[in-house]
Amino acid sequence: MSNNIKKISECKREIEIEIPAKETMEEFKRIIVQYSSRAKIRGFRPGKAPEEIIKRMYYPEIEEMLINSLVPKALNKELKDNNIVPVGQPVVSDLHFKEGEPFRFKAQIEVWPEIHLPEYKNMKVKKRKASVTEKEVKESLEQLRMKSAQYVPLKGRGVADGDYVVAEVKGQDAKTKRFLPTEKVVILAGHPENDEILNQNLLGLKEGEQSSFTIRYKKGHQNKKLAGREIDYDLKVESIKEKKLPEIDDDFAKDLGNYKNLKDLKTKLKDQLLESKKNAQKREMAEDIVKNISEKMMLELPETVVEQESVAQLNRHLSALPQQDLSKDDLESLKKDARERAVQNIKNHLILNKIAEAERLSVSEEEMTEEMKAIAKAHSVPLSRVVESINKEGKREELRNNLLLKKTVDFLAESAIIE
Repeated sequence: MSNNIKKISECKREIEIEIPAKETMEEFKRIIVQYSSRAKIRGFRPGKAPEEIIKRMYYPEIEEMLINSLVPKALNKELKDNNIVPVGQPVVSDLHFKEGEPFRFKAQIEVWPEIHLPEYKNMKVKKRKASVTEKEVKESLEQLRMKSAQYVPLKGRGVADGDYVVAEVKGQDAKTKRFLPTEKVVILAGHPENDEILNQNLLGLKEGEQSSFTIRYKKGHQNKKLAGREIDYDLKVESIKEKKLPEIDDDFAKDLGNYKNLKDLKTKLKDQLLESKKNAQKREMAEDIVKNISEKMMLELPETVVEQESVAQLNRHLSALPQQDLSKDDLESLKKDARERAVQNIKNHLILNKIAEAERLSVSEEEMTEEMKAIAKAHSVPLSRVVESINKEGKREELRNNLLLKKTVDFLAESAIIE
């Protein structure tokens, strides 16, 4: 087998591959025998039909099978022999097959660019001050208070904002008159993600009372089954639960965990907030350094990867926007922004990985275990469940890589000169 590799750009290679005629014809005849053994041709027993008849009847299929057999095998061998790791799927072209001649084809592949880092140690960054205000401590306390809220059954008054309502909902398409399945749902009254008409008709209803209303859904509504439709609803309240918030006092602090009193809770909250801000500042310093490094480098990126990351960025941004019809110009602007973010994210990732490699940074099994313990604690689940989930979903290496990037960020921040 012979080949010729051309460097089209920093991220693109073209390989011309030629498979000898002998090897090609051996595979060609093997496929013909395979077709002959399965073909049902009048006048011939299976496997006994002449080769010329089999070729005349099944030539396009035989040729396609030959290509599918030879191309991946030959291409993978050439990539391995030349230590080329492709990004995405190769694009195969210029296929040439003629009986008795070598099989030839071309393949274009994308690869990661070679990275030559500029000086990245002892870079100057601006000093950032970390401090925590009493207002921030109060806000954290209030968040803890909200998480500790209890919902108790309510009698004697109608629904108010913040109540949890169990309701039976019946819907009918105003145009087709078809009924939707009757549902029993739990609604947080007044929640901004509820339809405004629903919130308006829910307020004031008592247990057992009903309300009828119509909602006209926009064409871009996130629920595709409802998008663009007009639905008449009958809603009946079955039960109401009222939110009860605890008082912020010593008992509240003790109920939350290992705190002596409210003062002790506030002190530890302040320490946690300060540590969080310091970590955020460390990340910001590292981002400044990586940005500085990136601006000094001319780095071409594989278009396949940029396109995939651009789509992911755009989808995340669109999912965070309220449901609305975007103009063509708005969408194009969002696509442009998504691509710019994608390019910067990929560059940052490559730079951090290269620095980790240069500094021989690694993540130990002990560090992996500690991170999984932190995940378990943050989500209040057993460590065994976190380990099982990560292993089952095949995300162990992803977790290790994320930890390695964090360690690289810490290294850059610690090696920086703070002005």
